Amino acid sequence: MASDETGGSSENRRKKLLFRAQRRGFKEVDLIFGAYAESSLAGLDNAGLDQFEALLTAPDQEVYAWLRGAEAVPAPHDNAVFAGLQAVMGRKDAAWNA
Repeated sequence: MASDETGGSSENRRKKLLFRAQRRGFKEVDLIFGAYAESSLAGLDNAGLDQFEALLTAPDQEVYAWLRGAEAVPAPHDNAVFAGLQAVMGRKDAAWNA
């Protein structure tokens, strides 16, 4: 089933988002977004995918500052997906905490 909005199936959209999440260009953010995407994209509905995609378009330095708590998260990005990213960042065994 193709979707005009996403340019293909829901599965294709998830694959594209996973690829983008792992290759943002900022190592720590790549690791956090990639880990979240691998564990959570399959369970997100279209609204969640939209939220994730919106976070992918935000500048890396800003997203990283939000995740670290150095800056307040703007209201449009303060959602369940961002909370999931924060949970991933808080993992004690994560590569970005080493």
